[in-house]
Amino acid sequence: MNIPAIDVRGLRKSYGDKAVLDGVDLTVAPGTVTALLGPNGAGKTTTVHILSTLIRLDGGVAFVNGCDVARDPDGVRAAIGLTGQFSAVDGLLSGEENLQLMARLRHLGAKRSKTRVAELLEQFDLVEAARKPLATYSGGMRRRLDLAMTLVATPSVIFLDEPTTGLDPRSRHTMWDIVRALVVEGTTVLLTTQHLDEADQLADRIAVLDGGRIVAEGTPEQLKRLVPGGHIRLRFADADGLGRAASLLADSTPEDAALELAVPSDGGVGTLRTVLSRLDEAHIEVDDLSIHTPDLDDVFFALTGRAEPEDTPS
Repeated sequence: MNIPAIDVRGLRKSYGDKAVLDGVDLTVAPGTVTALLGPNGAGKTTTVHILSTLIRLDGGVAFVNGCDVARDPDGVRAAIGLTGQFSAVDGLLSGEENLQLMARLRHLGAKRSKTRVAELLEQFDLVEAARKPLATYSGGMRRRLDLAMTLVATPSVIFLDEPTTGLDPRSRHTMWDIVRALVVEGTTVLLTTQHLDEADQLADRIAVLDGGRIVAEGTPEQLKRLVPGGHIRLRFADADGLGRAASLLADSTPEDAALELAVPSDGGVGTLRTVLSRLDEAHIEVDDLSIHTPDLDDVFFALTGRAEPEDTPS
């Protein structure tokens, strides 16, 4: 039986009388990406810091790669990599020197260190800038270097705490490609992010954290189906077709000027098939159709009462 890469049960953490985590349960399968979403103060970063052994839990149990974070922190540290919200690179060193320093700290040995540094410089497209001072690096280059340093010891589990904050769209997409490549190679990723589109793009599963608890969990598509508002939009050639379809399909909403009809839908194929079959039986022609489902912004608002995550860390 496969051991979960991350297994959290009843996780609790308080600061004074403030309960930051209040019984969090979370399981992450090996070789997958799970995104933690939540408003400011929900406990996302606290969860990552507990799992990476930076702070101690107050209650519950947490295992990373089969190691208990409370009883075997060294085992956890040997299996993980952590990229925090801010780059941890040394600005006085070059990119190559930063990687060499990390390799020495990880006790890779001279020969393995040289090979691993060369591999990472190539993988992260930093070969040309390897010996240049970090003052010449863009934000995206610094972030790639930061992640490369996390990967020096080839961790099996990586925690990415808002890895693309402050990056331009091109650099964000580059980071996404790197994360996808790591997962293809079997790496497990736990991601916190303020960008809902990032979670949608990368995550196999999403856990929504609010008030110190997981309030919803599932694939992006499963979470979107929790929120009402999905519909099929049909467009007709003339007002007669629109009127007949509106009479036929209960709860539908016509838009006369656009000759369009919005039909409530759960986003499933079955609903679409039923609607088209009824129109076909009534000999009503449809010029065009599109399927609209709630996005993660809608999910976030419905589950946490906020339109989007705040930009400050939690």
